[in-house]
Amino acid sequence: MTQITTLHKRWLKTPGYKEAFDESRIEFELARHLIQARIKCGLSQEELAAQMGTSQSTIARLESGTSMPSMRTLKKFAEATNSQLQIVFKPISTGKTHAA
Repeated sequence: MTQITTLHKRWLKTPGYKEAFDESRIEFELARHLIQARIKCGLSQEELAAQMGTSQSTIARLESGTSMPSMRTLKKFAEATNSQLQIVFKPISTGKTHAA
């Protein structure tokens, strides 16, 4: 089976892929964190859905990175996976400074 990282490297050479990936980077990173939290807890998508009071298909959509969940959904997810939800804003290193 081909690993996703191998496919990603190959796809980066495809016209338009890098731009589309960069535009969706936040969604993909969030999806990766959601999947890792669920797996770390040893929960299936079905089990997590039951704990959150939602459907397995909803969990699959969250983990696909194709949509941005609400804060309420992220809070439920954190509670169901015994995780702490943290949102962090990191400055982009551009060499410019902004006055407050």
